[in-house]
Amino acid sequence: MPDATHTTTEVRRLRAEDLAEVVALDALLTGAAKEEYWAGVLERFLRDEGCIGLAATAGGRLRGYLFGELRAFEFGSKACGWIFAVGVHRDATRTGVGTALLAEARRLLRALGVDSVRTMVPRTDVPFLSFFRSNGFVGGPFVQLELSLDPEGDEEPR
Repeated sequence: MPDATHTTTEVRRLRAEDLAEVVALDALLTGAAKEEYWAGVLERFLRDEGCIGLAATAGGRLRGYLFGELRAFEFGSKACGWIFAVGVHRDATRTGVGTALLAEARRLLRALGVDSVRTMVPRTDVPFLSFFRSNGFVGGPFVQLELSLDPEGDEEPR
């Protein structure tokens, strides 16, 4: 059987029957099976017009997924695309699967009327940062801020 580098990759919309493969791929990548979480995400993405769920398949198997959506409400930002999940099977990395998913997401988001796409990446995840940067992503106009919550409920500023 040919490996991922010699099999044609097809990018298509995710379908309800892809759930088990999305859960399995995410579990492989993260170490935790989150079936209930992904079931809810997939249900919303199949239902809502501004949501884009994509599957990359090769040889009849899921090699990658991407979830993105149209957003236009955070802190006065204009409408933009938002990529919030990308997963590519380890044996399909560096074969163009992620780039093909992102290219289709860009096409679909452009058709929804947006002219920019955003995402959020851990600053220590160099391979993920490199993937997005190699696909044209640069620092955007917003800074992500975070506040740790005190387990005791004391939310006074430190």
